Amino acid sequence: MRLAGKKALITGGRQGIGRGIVHAFLAEGAQVWACGRSARPEDLPDVVGWMQADVAQVETVETLAQGIDTLDVLVNNAGVQVEKTVVESTDKDWDAVTGANCRGVFNMCRALIPKMNTGGAIINIGSISGHVADPRMALYNASKAFVHGLTRSIAVDHGPRIRCNAICPGWINTGMLEAGFDLARDPAAARKDALLRHPVGRFGQPEDIAAMAVWLASDDASFATGQMFTVDGGMTAASPLNPGMF
Repeated sequence: MRLAGKKALITGGRQGIGRGIVHAFLAEGAQVWACGRSARPEDLPDVVGWMQADVAQVETVETLAQGIDTLDVLVNNAGVQVEKTVVESTDKDWDAVTGANCRGVFNMCRALIPKMNTGGAIINIGSISGHVADPRMALYNASKAFVHGLTRSIAVDHGPRIRCNAICPGWINTGMLEAGFDLARDPAAARKDALLRHPVGRFGQPEDIAAMAVWLASDDASFATGQMFTVDGGMTAASPLNPGMF
């Protein structure tokens, strides 16, 4: 029970990585709240508090923060992905991606850092796309680089009272994974090729990211701050050569 007695808030807790973190935190003894733009999911455990909120909206986040007295762990997971190049991207795409991925993380940190207990932890969900560019995902790539930079700044400016780190997932089995493969001329071939590039021999699961989040939220990670923790099955450790050819 590494998180016993800790109060945690997870954005984008409806599904995917966010839901995985919700369940992992519960299993480790945390008191958990989650939020999302939609109504409370019917299958969300009763012990989880739910707040309907669009993190891109300043007023909504401020209202959410007013309902929280103190907090130990904040996980900024909510995000949007648009599969376009710079030239193809519209103002609407810009607003959607930077609104959730950049402004949303900024809004939550600004509103909730003053509420956090000494020794608290912020965990931002970045991406390997903040280090290396996935094709036809210009705005998403740039937004995750912003998250990484903001993570470092928070760690420097607000330590030692709180820690701030980012998890950088690779290819995780969520709706975003399928959207990425759908961009390929041959999605099945793209999936096969991507799988061969993972030394662990599989794509990630939300539980893989949740396990890292538990550690970063716990006192076991008390000396870790300002870091980007890549969890990608070894994909970015390899050279561009496809190991399946050898």
